[in-house]
Amino acid sequence: MDGEELIETLEDAGLSPYQADAFVTLLGLGSASATDIAQASSVPDPRIYDVLRGLEEQGYIETYEQDSLHARAHDPADVLRDLRSRADRFETAAGEIEDRWSRPDLEEHKVSIVKRLDTVLARVDELIREAGNQVQIGLTPAQFEDLSAALATALENGVDVKVCLFPEIGTESALPSTDALARACTEARYRDLSSPFLALIDRSWTCFSPHGDSTNEYGVIVNDRTLAYVFHWYYLTCLWEIHETIYSDRRDEPPITYVDLRQCLRDVEPLLEDGVTIEATVVGFETDTGREVTKRGTITDLTYAGVSASDERTTPLPQLAGEASITIEAGEERYTVGGWGAMLEDLEGIRITIESLE
Repeated sequence: MDGEELIETLEDAGLSPYQADAFVTLLGLGSASATDIAQASSVPDPRIYDVLRGLEEQGYIETYEQDSLHARAHDPADVLRDLRSRADRFETAAGEIEDRWSRPDLEEHKVSIVKRLDTVLARVDELIREAGNQVQIGLTPAQFEDLSAALATALENGVDVKVCLFPEIGTESALPSTDALARACTEARYRDLSSPFLALIDRSWTCFSPHGDSTNEYGVIVNDRTLAYVFHWYYLTCLWEIHETIYSDRRDEPPITYVDLRQCLRDVEPLLEDGVTIEATVVGFETDTGREVTKRGTITDLTYAGVSASDERTTPLPQLAGEASITIEAGEERYTVGGWGAMLEDLEGIRITIESLE
């Protein structure tokens, strides 16, 4: 580093241009009179005394009288410590700026726009590990590999994990093995068209990013039940309902657990028509108080707004897009159970377990 660069660096560290020039000059002279320092530097003679006193106050030099005012540089240990401390603060500030640029404070905003998919994936990893009930995710095989440890943690915690895999544009990636899927999800399906990345966690969090060939790379992270519900229907219709199942650990015999009331309703309807007695346990929230409750009883009825024109025993999903509920009776008590966002029913069911079929 030459003298000019050193002067500019000292200016960045807080010295004035005259102070930086005088200090670098004094380093070369060792000790000198104020007049000699002024002549060897660009500091005007009338300013040299103020400049030296300023340097002395900041600990860079010391002055003394010897016929006239003289100065010499201090032991540089303190100066070096200060400069290195400043460098550390600049480095820390640079890291903080980068972090804030890529990831806004999610605790203070319901909707966050981030610039990179990596930021979305990092947040999804955290949210999946903290999930308590349900994860729905659509992603490429490479992204599945990145998130497989988090998905496995959620599965071990009893979370229902649904995975839709799809190819990345322009690449051919092998699908995960059956063992890898078994460690990470409850059920997996495959869509042969590339799609945006999407993760829905516990009916509250939505994490979304366009596919790789999108013009702009960005991500959206939302903590909002209403918006999550909209994406939930996108997930059901575009990423789930019509696609091939490539792995499932769902049981055919009780206990059978559902985290989606509409799927439960579709499976229960033909059983009720056949006169089967269905005992079930519902975990959910009272719609009037928000209190979490667990109810057990017999499913006696079901309701949905759509009218199916199909002769099939399984009700098509579009017929369940409106109001849908089941009715549970326990002794003299009778409860209606709705799905995600229920308002008209007694309970919003978040987990329904069929205990027995008779």
